[in-house]
Amino acid sequence: MKKVILFSAMVLLGAASFAQPDKSEVRKAQFNLAKKQTGIKGYDPVAYFTEGKAKEGKEAVTASYQGVSYNFETAANRDLFKANPSKYEPQYGGWCAYAMGNDGSKVEIDPETFKINNGKLYLFYNKFFTNTKKSWDKDEARLMKNADANWAKTYK
Repeated sequence: MKKVILFSAMVLLGAASFAQPDKSEVRKAQFNLAKKQTGIKGYDPVAYFTEGKAKEGKEAVTASYQGVSYNFETAANRDLFKANPSKYEPQYGGWCAYAMGNDGSKVEIDPETFKINNGKLYLFYNKFFTNTKKSWDKDEARLMKNADANWAKTYK
């Protein structure tokens, strides 16, 4: 009887080691999330595109996509997001685009320092006299290529 129990325990442990983690949990671990697992520090991802401005979202108006929650300024913006979430999500998990392109590091962002290029949202660090968007703009093609490659290695 002891052998059967021991064998069963070994089989269960072996099966558990092959279990794949939930994709949304892996994705959340890669994204730059604020309190309450919110992307872009609570800013409305759709407003960047529709208003050309960074606008804070409301905690009462939210939507989630693959484990990442976003706040929205209006229900209309939330509905636009729900219709096509990948269109509005920031590049590189919401980390600083310059840092991702420079050395692949995950650096915090200032949600009000951003750029939309080819229909994609890029966010940047901007504190203590360092605005990485300026550096990005000087060498965007190379940095974007590097950032794409670095992010692909980080988030699979």
